[in-house]
Amino acid sequence: MRQKIGDEIVKNVPQHVAIIMDGNGRWAKKRGLPRIEGHRAGAGRVRDVVEKCLELGIKYLSIYAFSKENWKRPKNEVSGIMKLSEVFFRKEFKKLVKKGVYFVHLGDRNGLPGFLIKILDNIKKNNAEERKMYLNIAFNYSGRNEIVKAFKSLSELVQKGEIVPSDITETDIDRFLYTAGMPDPDLLIRTGGEMRVSNFLLWQIAYSELWITEVLWPDFSGQLFQNAIEDYMKRERRFGNV
Repeated sequence: MRQKIGDEIVKNVPQHVAIIMDGNGRWAKKRGLPRIEGHRAGAGRVRDVVEKCLELGIKYLSIYAFSKENWKRPKNEVSGIMKLSEVFFRKEFKKLVKKGVYFVHLGDRNGLPGFLIKILDNIKKNNAEERKMYLNIAFNYSGRNEIVKAFKSLSELVQKGEIVPSDITETDIDRFLYTAGMPDPDLLIRTGGEMRVSNFLLWQIAYSELWITEVLWPDFSGQLFQNAIEDYMKRERRFGNV
């Protein structure tokens, strides 16, 4: 896609950016605040990044909001995240939908509180009609679990005789992932400085470019996001060809 950033005209703005939003707890601890305050501050950064995606013409944004492993955290923190998620959806959904942001839930609905299930159903019913960009929110998500579910779906087709195991391709697996029909992430951003992918979009990020910053997520700005995009556009992607 041709896009102007600063004074430079460029052609390789990424279609799909994924973000591991790490550092909320550490941000709060540094300030002597409860961990939930870090999550609250971090929620506001999502809006800034979405606005920047709209400005730059990025079509897909996938954010890692809550993993299946996060249920192991203290109950009061998990409860706070659930309530904060409700506030985020109720506050931001209508505003962003009007701008053409189409919300997509990546993850397992099983185990989520009833009030979040209702919110997800409402989002599906009232989602954006004009889709300028897709906001994929990975909530109660696990990359390994996503792959297992895809294989289970394929095994059912094998049992029905609709597909032969030897004929299964990567494309067949793709169509049973939460991101079916979407391009794989071109760029994976991780805040907070950790050097791992944390079970996020394991299948999809096989050839994603990585961009890691020490900045904690609540301090991550739209300008810093643009810096990551500009750095990505300077890279030469080889996909194993060279």
